[in-house]
Amino acid sequence: MGCYFDLDKEIENLAQKAEDMCSEAFARVEHTARCNGEKVLKAFIDNKVGEMHLKGTTGYGYGDAGRDKLDEVYAQILGAEDALVRHTFVNGTHALSTALFGVLRPGDLMLSLTGKPYDTLTEVIFGEKGGSLSEFGIKYDQIDLLPDGRVNFGAIHERARSCKVAYIQRSRGYSLRPSITVSEISEMIEAVKRVNPGAVVIVDNCYGELVERVEPCDVGADLIAGSLIKNLGGGIAPTGGYIAGRKDLVEMCAYRLTTVGTGKEVGCTLDVNRDLFLGLYMSPETVKNAVKTATFASAFFNLLGYETFPNYNEYRTDIITAIKLGSREALIAFCEGIQAGSPVDSFVTPEPWDMPGYDDQVIMAAGAFTMGASIELSADAPLRDPFAVWLQGGLTYSTGRTGLLLAAQRLRERESR
Repeated sequence: MGCYFDLDKEIENLAQKAEDMCSEAFARVEHTARCNGEKVLKAFIDNKVGEMHLKGTTGYGYGDAGRDKLDEVYAQILGAEDALVRHTFVNGTHALSTALFGVLRPGDLMLSLTGKPYDTLTEVIFGEKGGSLSEFGIKYDQIDLLPDGRVNFGAIHERARSCKVAYIQRSRGYSLRPSITVSEISEMIEAVKRVNPGAVVIVDNCYGELVERVEPCDVGADLIAGSLIKNLGGGIAPTGGYIAGRKDLVEMCAYRLTTVGTGKEVGCTLDVNRDLFLGLYMSPETVKNAVKTATFASAFFNLLGYETFPNYNEYRTDIITAIKLGSREALIAFCEGIQAGSPVDSFVTPEPWDMPGYDDQVIMAAGAFTMGASIELSADAPLRDPFAVWLQGGLTYSTGRTGLLLAAQRLRERESR
């Protein structure tokens, strides 16, 4: 029962029932977190991280030992030959954009194997605001997912023969299709390489890191990219992103991020090294809490009568739960409840707005210590059918659970008006 919030008794009872339903799923999450915790610790030990590496540099950043050591630790954890971890990546889209511009050249074909990418990346690919891939003569095509949201492997065999980049979006984005598991990514890579061995497979790994025990590079992905204010930042990294994979490709991306010829050798780290190392060290535990929060949300909102994706007992490959709320009013009420249960800006009321990079108005609830950090409990959605909300994060399970109960209560209050 709630200790400090005036919650409806029925909501509290349903929450307890949902938690009981999740016991087996929670046990699986705990086991994965233990294994990934060991993997992260071993990478720190194997690479001899020392106190000196927690300090930063200024100016050009020549000889920044902490920066270079962090790249090594990331590469080992992610099963990659090399990594480019920088606080100067402003978000995951920036890291992905850098990877695409680093590898693709005029006349090349980028083939998305998972349908249309999420909203902000479409601007990078074929936007009309200046400097998109299409303006540089890079061609784009996509293989839509099957009606059930699964991968169309038959089409991969037919259409991947001429692409330079085969692109995979691991998470569901603003859709209700299933997220792609690492096992499925392995099958997709095998299908591409069978007909086009020279293709570069790039995986948008956002929201998926450390949710499973293996990462896409472990199964043959050439490059992966993501954000540090999601999983691998552990709720501590104040900003940043990463690219990891084949050493030669990572260097090409580094040339795009800085300058040709200097690549990874420049870029000061200021005072962020300690936060990036500490966030990575904490990330298995933080991801565990986020996955438990997402799993509980699926069970709890099912009991409240809403359709959730994935279901509470389904295998998970990212930290996201989508909840189909059915109306604009319910969507706004849910986000108001999440905001009210946040440690920062709980007194603020979120409102839909014209967010850069999106075609529809978007509402976001995120009372976070780091602005926009979706490893912290947050919810967002475009205001369009089917009026679903995408929930992610939860630095601690107990506070994430409370935030969800407050969101449910706000929904009930809106329905009773």
